Amino acid sequence: MPSLDEVLSLALQHHQAGRLPEAEALYRQILQVQPDHPKALHLLGMIAYRAGKHEMAVEYVTRAIALNPGVAEFHNNLGVVYLELAKIEEASRHLNRALQLQPGYAEAHYNLGNLLGQEEKFEQAVGQYRKAIALKPDHTGAYNNLGLILHGQRKLAEAMAQYQQALAIQPALAEAHNNLGMTLADQGRLAEAMTHYQQALAIKPAFAEAHGNLGNAFRDQGRLVEAVVQYRQALALRPDLAEAESQLMHQLQHLCEWTGLEVLFDRQRQLVQEKTHPKIPPFTLLAIPSSAAEQLVCARTYAASRFSSCATLREQLRFNFVRAPKPTLRIGYLSADFRQHATAYLMAELFELHDHTRFAVFAYSYGPDDGSAMRKRIGNACNRFVDSAAESFVETARRIYEDRIDILVDLKGHTHAARTEIVAWRPAPIQVNYLGYPGTMGADFVDYLITDRFITPPEHAPFFSEQLVYLPDCYQINDRQRVIATPALTRAECGLPEEGLVLCCFNNAYKIMPAVFDIWMRVLTTIPGSVLWLLEANSEAAANLRREATARGVAPDRLVFAPRQPLAQHLARHGQADLFLDTWPYNAHTTASDALWAGLPVLTCAGETFASRVAGSLLTAVGLPELITHSLAEYEAAAMRLARHPTELAGLRRRLETNRLTTPLFDSERFTRHIERAYRLMWERYVSGEAPQAIEVPALSLAKKRPVKRRPTGPV
Repeated sequence: MPSLDEVLSLALQHHQAGRLPEAEALYRQILQVQPDHPKALHLLGMIAYRAGKHEMAVEYVTRAIALNPGVAEFHNNLGVVYLELAKIEEASRHLNRALQLQPGYAEAHYNLGNLLGQEEKFEQAVGQYRKAIALKPDHTGAYNNLGLILHGQRKLAEAMAQYQQALAIQPALAEAHNNLGMTLADQGRLAEAMTHYQQALAIKPAFAEAHGNLGNAFRDQGRLVEAVVQYRQALALRPDLAEAESQLMHQLQHLCEWTGLEVLFDRQRQLVQEKTHPKIPPFTLLAIPSSAAEQLVCARTYAASRFSSCATLREQLRFNFVRAPKPTLRIGYLSADFRQHATAYLMAELFELHDHTRFAVFAYSYGPDDGSAMRKRIGNACNRFVDSAAESFVETARRIYEDRIDILVDLKGHTHAARTEIVAWRPAPIQVNYLGYPGTMGADFVDYLITDRFITPPEHAPFFSEQLVYLPDCYQINDRQRVIATPALTRAECGLPEEGLVLCCFNNAYKIMPAVFDIWMRVLTTIPGSVLWLLEANSEAAANLRREATARGVAPDRLVFAPRQPLAQHLARHGQADLFLDTWPYNAHTTASDALWAGLPVLTCAGETFASRVAGSLLTAVGLPELITHSLAEYEAAAMRLARHPTELAGLRRRLETNRLTTPLFDSERFTRHIERAYRLMWERYVSGEAPQAIEVPALSLAKKRPVKRRPTGPV
């Protein structure tokens, strides 16, 4: 008859080979003979842990420790089980006890690193992973998890080195391939990223997150159909992967593939209300029929999950500020879009018009340098233009702090490629959400949101985590330097019929909702010879929209698609349209400004959310409030009336031509003085020791414009 040691040896062979039922039977056989056998109890606990029976695992390993309290492995593994149960205090106690018993225990250092990472004590976690690696240079888990922390801090080169080291030791580590892919994608190296995602999936076909990341890479390359396939595969493997579901929904909107969209809309809104899926991007909620209250919940849940760790580091950075009056305020603008981008098209003149004797203007750019004239123009207009694309989040935050920025204006918000972590570390005493993201940040580190009374009436204030700063006319800055090319293209050159009504909408395809498209089709049906002129976002969207038109009884060739063109040419072709029909619930923003600047009237429908009220704000500021409707029924009636009455449309165009340079919308200097006054009021409140609260900026008298004071030369 075999001895207990022989049975234990055989059980271990089964255990190490993955034959857990056979191993468990032998451990139980040992315990029948010797109920207080600590090794058998410990290993039986590990089998229970592998089976997800964590409470049972605690019971077995605790009994083993009671019998033999001096075994470091027992304490280490009990710490791991407690960590799985989210019992952090108990896990910490046992992991530290393991290290007391065996100071050179690499696995305990690794697991303590995991615990500290969960507690968002990232620097301490890094120290534990490095100790594990020093003790065990082939510890792939430590390399991989160290890479994750460095990646989260945007130390991308260091993160890549850790993932590559893990793969040099274990080439078939799917998680390291996936993580390396994400790091490469963050650097814009999408082809390389895709190779690693595909390798991860070859190793582990049921890796839902890798499918989602591959979908993101396809998305960023404009290969939306392939992206949708990957998101669907991710959800088939993990139906609770809310971020993949959110991206699936959003990319279907980009494709104008509306089958099943209502189900996804309802599902996303339900998940937001449940607050159980913090990775739902707030931006995607703006473009579906959601309420302002839901958008606030989504933003708060997302911000609390993504940026909570920044609060700990914020204390470590010890940024201290002085509350004192200043003759010159330092304003920092933070964005990835100081290039050929909609944000720059709107803002460029603001940098030039700032009174640089009273405001020192800094731009912190973490986006690509496209070498464009727009980037050079903004750079030349600032006191200091900083390319921080290669910096980590902490490095940029420290730079902003060391530059003694008084008011930091975040121009990205919850949009793609944003580095909101920089703002979350609060490198400036006052922080502002402006322009790039039409909604609330839901975060405690943003003090103010710049708006106007049309976009956010006072009764909407409860739906914003920021205090609202009301500018007198319109919240949106506009660049009067936007050139409209001459000579303008003819209708024939634009692919339009020579005669007949041309309705247009140059918004992105994802903003087109079926209910609004229904209205457009009914107008086309009513007005013979009319066409709808849309921006050509992608070939699939064009085909889908033509199919949807046919289903509504409209010939597909009555939809004309405009290819993307440089801004000057794009503005010029607006002259061939008769009326711009806006989208809902996500309005035209820069596109509405473009249309009005080019002399094309815009008909909009204002809802209750920020994103659904921007076009109405622009129309108010340009003196055409009658083009604002407040329900889809009213919007349809107005569209029908204007389509049937070309003389009324012509009158609107004449008024717009007159108003364009005489009303506040395109008075960039007036806007600049107003936003400067807003900055001053923010600072005065800060100096007085008052908490941020709503600010009403008084309107500047049109007769009292100050001369523009250009940027001084020399250092600030």
